[in-house]
Amino acid sequence: MANESIFTATELEEMGKRTTDLIDEAIDGERPEMAKRLNHRMYAEFLSMHDFFRDWITGLLSYIYENYGEKALDESLKQSLTARFRGMVQSYEDADFRTKVNMLCMGLRGHLQPLEIKEDNEKVCIKMTPCGTGERLVDEGAYGPPKNFSTIKEPSFMTYGKRNCPIYCAHEPILELLPIDWLDHPLWVVYPSETKWGGCRFCIYKKPEYIPEEAYKRIGKEKKPSA
Repeated sequence: MANESIFTATELEEMGKRTTDLIDEAIDGERPEMAKRLNHRMYAEFLSMHDFFRDWITGLLSYIYENYGEKALDESLKQSLTARFRGMVQSYEDADFRTKVNMLCMGLRGHLQPLEIKEDNEKVCIKMTPCGTGERLVDEGAYGPPKNFSTIKEPSFMTYGKRNCPIYCAHEPILELLPIDWLDHPLWVVYPSETKWGGCRFCIYKKPEYIPEEAYKRIGKEKKPSA
């Protein structure tokens, strides 16, 4: 039988390498243009996987909500987020303020969007431009055909008291509520845009006592007096 190979052994070896390793090789070999091309390739690879899992989880949440209701959605979010989040909370709480801001920025940069960061006397606020998940889903029309992801119709703590909340965004109030249960205060507070879904600000307060009482009330909690 004639040789029917499509790829050379070298091509197969190159395809098997991590893009980050190829970037290092290009930099070490003083091939800056190749390093740039590989950098953009890695961005496209990561974004494709990022959006696949973004849509997957949004589809799962939609199925739970449509078939089992809001209570089941609440319970499933709390259980699934606790599995990952509980171990992170104490290390975040024990860090100094500068480290806390850097940790949150590191997590948000995983959504591959630029960050706008502002500081005042009480807090640092971070905004993705645009939000790499919830806002992009809205902008892409994912809550209409053909994806038809669900919105939470009635106001609740999972919607910050708003109607027709895109279901992907419902996880963020849970990420504030769980640390209140564990630490008596949220790690950060999210302020949604007043004009549309998306464009949220993530605000880290320099002291828990600076966190507004309203941030607790909107998710059904009470702010405890400072010691």
